[in-house]
Amino acid sequence: MSRPLPSALDFRNTNTLWSSVLVETLFQLGVTHAVISPGSRSTPLTLAFAGHAGFAATPVLDERSAGFFALGLAKAYGRPVVLVCTSGTAGANYFPAIIEAQESGVPLLVLTADRPPEMRACHSGQTIDQQKLYGSQVNFYHECAVPVASVAMLRYLRQTLAEAVARTHQPRRGPVHLNCPFRDPLHPTDEVLPPALATLLTKSFFAGLAAPVSPRVAAAAVGRSALSKKFTTEDAGLILVGSVETADGKAFAQHAGRLSRALGWPVLADGLNPLRMHAGVAGHLVTYYDTILRHEGSAEALRPKRVICLGGWPTSKVLRTWLQQSDPETIMVTDRSVNLDALHLRSRVVTADPAQWLHGGTRPRSLTPYAQRWLKANDQVKNFFTKYWRTRTDAFEPRWVSVLARQLPVRSKLFVANSMPVRDLEYFWPASNRGHAIYFNRGANGIDGTLSTAMGVASGPGSTVLITGDLALLHDTNGWLLAAKFKGSLTIVLINNNGGGIFEHLPVAQATPHFEDFFATPQDVNFKQLCSAYGVQHVLVRAWSHLTALLTSLPPTGLRVLEVRTARKADAAQRRALFQAAAEELR
Repeated sequence: MSRPLPSALDFRNTNTLWSSVLVETLFQLGVTHAVISPGSRSTPLTLAFAGHAGFAATPVLDERSAGFFALGLAKAYGRPVVLVCTSGTAGANYFPAIIEAQESGVPLLVLTADRPPEMRACHSGQTIDQQKLYGSQVNFYHECAVPVASVAMLRYLRQTLAEAVARTHQPRRGPVHLNCPFRDPLHPTDEVLPPALATLLTKSFFAGLAAPVSPRVAAAAVGRSALSKKFTTEDAGLILVGSVETADGKAFAQHAGRLSRALGWPVLADGLNPLRMHAGVAGHLVTYYDTILRHEGSAEALRPKRVICLGGWPTSKVLRTWLQQSDPETIMVTDRSVNLDALHLRSRVVTADPAQWLHGGTRPRSLTPYAQRWLKANDQVKNFFTKYWRTRTDAFEPRWVSVLARQLPVRSKLFVANSMPVRDLEYFWPASNRGHAIYFNRGANGIDGTLSTAMGVASGPGSTVLITGDLALLHDTNGWLLAAKFKGSLTIVLINNNGGGIFEHLPVAQATPHFEDFFATPQDVNFKQLCSAYGVQHVLVRAWSHLTALLTSLPPTGLRVLEVRTARKADAAQRRALFQAAAEELR
């Protein structure tokens, strides 16, 4: 006896049946979110996703914003999110988000609707060459067949989708592109389909489909063989942890802590991973390494001979330059099959999940003298900064770090924009046990899609805070077109220094009279009026104490902007003076 037909299947014509089988197959493969931009050629796909009870389908007008919103959803839920658009240039607007997904290892499934072959290369409207539109920036590309109402072709579609979803995880997580041509009619009609289809397309047609499992390599044995006795008994050894997004931050911190204690080595942890948020289990933690290494004597005395890097290099340019000068023997542990060593050190790669590598570890070892020197220097800088922030009540820009680190509710989510926010986080965010979850776009390191990605992250469980500069926010204000349908909680702390503050720290700031117009690019936008145009709440922060009060509790739903105005040039000068004063504590 055959099992009942899935209620999601639509037999009104060939396109509706094809698209409903596509959507049901994806649902059986564990995909449940779709982000859809409006258009005609994608009509069969749009109606199928919107009509499936198991899918959360979100319409987003601007394709660039849609791409980053889907990226944020995939980060929040840890599984592939579908992007759907019409033919023509619509798909090209996904490209920045696809690049970020590829570089940072985020699973996306991109479905670009297209004209059928006979309507191409003949100046048909809204038709471009969409073959391999994203080049090498996707894990897998395939052009689907033009829909055909036959069991054989629907089996082909089922297998193609299973392969596509699997390839969002293999050999590493990333985007996949399916180009989907459709002939007219695009809307539902009363086409007569072969009667046998309703008999053959039972639930058994979808039996055996399941969500893919990432090819994680725990590789305890591989890890032990890579860590020779000579390597691990080195006194001048350290562990580096770069940007890592993970669903279980505490477990990742516990693993790093076990490794640190087993070797007696210090852990230099970027702010863009869970260690600083779970410091109690993170081992011999060093957070102020950027400041320490600005002191010439300390940098020389602390040169390492052995390094283990989990995930990738931290952001700090000071640290990276110091590592290149030191040229230590290095083991890089990553679950991605790409070269992550931009420093070109003497590196060996262990392909393994950093959160599982050497799981269980060995017995704790006493702190090495080298580690003791690191921890002493870290305490000195920590004490200096603790006193320093108590004395500063003005609008010095990096102060946001101490306010958010202390005031954000425990286990809330923090999305950090690129440029200065991500660097101030690394420079100043202290160790704590508040369990904040950190999100970011550090694949391509651009400011594209900052707001839209944060809104995608915030659409998941819990409350989210985005810390961003003015230019990164202005680059993506179309993200606010989602405001009316947004169901999450996102508080945007806007550091408005009227321009690109990061450029103030580069030599070009002093070398050209064109700096303001072509590098700093001040926009002079009234953010209160801009927020009003989108129906977003705006609050002008009067003082750091005011920001503290506003962050004491986060609203359960909605969008709001807390604008902090700072002085770009004065802040750059004060940062330089601050680092110099902190380094003097190490003399």
